[in-house]
Amino acid sequence: MNNEIETELQEDYGLTDEQIEFFFKNGYVKPFKVYEPEEMDAHWKKVRLQVLNRKNAAYSDNQITNDKSNNLANYDRHLDIPFLGQHVCNPKIVHKVRSLMGKNLLCWRSEFFSKYPGDAGTDWHQANTFAGVAGKPHIIWPDDSDRRGTLTAWCAFTDAMKDTACMAIIPGTHNMMHYDEDKRLIYNPDKNNNIVKNGVHRGLWGYDYRDLQVDPDWAPDESKAVYLEMKRGEVIIFWSTVLHSSLPHRGLTDEMRLGYSSRYVPPEVLIHSDTDVLTEFGGEVSLENYGAVVVSGENEYQHNRIREKNMLGEPFIPA
Repeated sequence: MNNEIETELQEDYGLTDEQIEFFFKNGYVKPFKVYEPEEMDAHWKKVRLQVLNRKNAAYSDNQITNDKSNNLANYDRHLDIPFLGQHVCNPKIVHKVRSLMGKNLLCWRSEFFSKYPGDAGTDWHQANTFAGVAGKPHIIWPDDSDRRGTLTAWCAFTDAMKDTACMAIIPGTHNMMHYDEDKRLIYNPDKNNNIVKNGVHRGLWGYDYRDLQVDPDWAPDESKAVYLEMKRGEVIIFWSTVLHSSLPHRGLTDEMRLGYSSRYVPPEVLIHSDTDVLTEFGGEVSLENYGAVVVSGENEYQHNRIREKNMLGEPFIPA
């Protein structure tokens, strides 16, 4: 290993005490640069072609049998696309997550979030176990833990401005769930993908998150929202339990807005427990090829599926 690479691996990209304090108060880490814009352009130019090739995807084409389950094709492409596997392990991201969640970490899911010109904004929502969509929890923390949800690192693969569907967060909302995930969201894209809420066209991939509200008369206080404009190559980290959404893509440019999320939990969390299928968007896929990835430290538990190599046989390199 040459000295330049060794220095890169040994460098600590963790958060400062001030950033950690800000996170636990507000529920998110402000945007930070992981890739230069031109570097991100080059990565995406290559990845966008690889995304179309699903030969080695964990969820194969013969599993994606109907339009309702096509959204699942976006999931966990870090398991077959080399750059995405490197990205979920990137020290500039993982060290910051480690500052908040401890040295032992798994990436348990990744997914693309695209907004095309004219698309509605993503509805305000929180996620704890992710059971509202799936009908059963995707992740379960130990009973003696006071933590819930997952840490999400959302990377802008393209510029995300207010006119092109940037993300929004309502700071400080991560410690109180306004949604009951024991209820069930009803998948109805024709009805739910372009509903006007508080004057904004919103939807949640075919779901109306109001179906889960603890108080049917409650509504997010959008006057407190922070809109997180990001240049391509920048990343934000946030608790999945903080209220978050995105604005509509106003269509002032022909370019899509693309984000890529990697989600992290410590190994003691149960992932896709007691099931062999992933159920969402009205469809399901087999978890036969699925496995969480150790991105930092060690996994001392036996209860989760773990992948040490991607679908091409290449090892994942923890940060």
